[in-house]
Amino acid sequence: MKEIKAIIQPFMLSKVVDALHKIPELPGLTVTKVQGFGREKGKGSLHRIVEDLIDYVPKVKLEIIVHDAMLDAVVQAITDHAHTGNKGDGKIFIYDVKDAIRIKTRERGESAV
Repeated sequence: MKEIKAIIQPFMLSKVVDALHKIPELPGLTVTKVQGFGREKGKGSLHRIVEDLIDYVPKVKLEIIVHDAMLDAVVQAITDHAHTGNKGDGKIFIYDVKDAIRIKTRERGESAV
């Protein structure tokens, strides 16, 4: 199993989620509103947030746990539909998931996803 964390522009969220919905048996996803900065340190961004004299840019974080066979399709959907070609399009990070537990049924591993 893999965990995909994608940081994307908030205005691209609907487009990305629509593309993800088209992937058969997608287990689900978590969306969180976040703020931060990258190489540009938030300078010059139209939608920046200034706290404690530091510029932050609003973003959206997607977290998705998938079976290994589904990884490439999910990453492709995110990269294709979050891309604008401008600075700040975001990043995708992929992690190995050791185990998963479905609290309701107590299933473990792949079947819990």
